Amino acid sequence: MIDREKVLAVLRRRFPGASDMDTAAAANAIVGLDEEWREVDCTDLRELMDRLRSGHEFRLLERFPGQR
Repeated sequence: MIDREKVLAVLRRRFPGASDMDTAAAANAIVGLDEEWREVDCTDLRELMDRLRSGHEFRLLERFPGQR
């Protein structure tokens, strides 16, 4: 389970100009993702393509080296 307070801390650090109401809404949305989304640990692109064709939806995130 995602710790909502940790999510709030990250959002406040990343978006210092955002209002408390905006960061709270974003944290609520992120914490609620547990029910619908999960991290996929798969490097087999064929398997991922098969899942995509069968109706699975994916969101791809990338973190650039050296960026926080």
